[in-house]
Amino acid sequence: MITVNARATFSPEGPFKLTTIERRELLPHDVLIEIKYAGICHSDIHTARGEWGPLNYPLVPGHEIAGIVTQVGSEVTKFVVGDRVGVGCMVDSCGECANCHKGEEQYCLNGMTGTYGAIDRYGQYTQGGYSTHIVVTEEFVVRIPDGIELDAAAPLLCAGITTYSPLRHWGAGPGKKIAVVGLGGLGHMAVKIAHAMGAEVTVLSQSMKKKEDGLQLGADHYYATSNPETFKQSAGSFDLIVNTVSAKVDINAYLSLLTLDGTLVNVGAPAEPLPVNAMSLIGHRRSFAGSMIGGIRETQEMLDFCAEHRISPEIEVIHANRIDEAWERVLASDVRYRFVIDISTMENE
Repeated sequence: MITVNARATFSPEGPFKLTTIERRELLPHDVLIEIKYAGICHSDIHTARGEWGPLNYPLVPGHEIAGIVTQVGSEVTKFVVGDRVGVGCMVDSCGECANCHKGEEQYCLNGMTGTYGAIDRYGQYTQGGYSTHIVVTEEFVVRIPDGIELDAAAPLLCAGITTYSPLRHWGAGPGKKIAVVGLGGLGHMAVKIAHAMGAEVTVLSQSMKKKEDGLQLGADHYYATSNPETFKQSAGSFDLIVNTVSAKVDINAYLSLLTLDGTLVNVGAPAEPLPVNAMSLIGHRRSFAGSMIGGIRETQEMLDFCAEHRISPEIEVIHANRIDEAWERVLASDVRYRFVIDISTMENE
């Protein structure tokens, strides 16, 4: 086994502590990655605090991982030592079901293996990117283009692909009106990507305090959902609404903003149910859908798209001993717009 340093939480209440964890010795198709940066996702908080179900502790979260290949297995063909690479929300799948064959490993019919908090095919409990190194099969590693800095690349492995995938799937582009609910870690990436795809983009946020940011990020319009006039003026306006909020919202109110055959897709994952009135769907043949990250092929496509269009997340790089503080700031929406841990600080108290 390979022993590496990590920051782990030992209970739902925290805090994070410096510890060591074990990674498997490299198998023929494995890649050893020295992690340089790891993004902080709201999913890390939901998972670690037991809001999505029970789990084992200690837990090392982190599924927005950017680093350098330092060793490869004997049969690896996709990467060599020194390559700039990334790992996202999953590290394996069955590879045999219909969805895996379609390149949609995130929807593996036998269950994909999450980067942390899961049991892998070797019977080991997976631990994530708040650590110095990770071992992953080459099929679940993506190449980071030279045009993207490693610190900025990390959030693309979740926030980037989580918003790119539904925008691509539902045809965001010229002539389409797209609304993004929430301007946070996911929302700001949705705005940038939809704008680059050529769509007309509107931000729907609770207040007007981020209006200047929204317009600078590429939005054409910005409205406050706390203002009832927003829902009156924008009724029946949007072809696609991407809801990035990880909290309970009035889905029926947002469905009323869709045009005929419009779709509201949820990418935020609140712990609470989101009730839907059937009449909100029936009246204009509207759809309420969900989307979860993207497959490995699509994740690479997203990275290449971001490099081509010079898209990077807005980040705040932090020391590894500030994770607890960063989590509290995420919950308070006090970040513009993604925290990224500098893993080189892992051993420095």
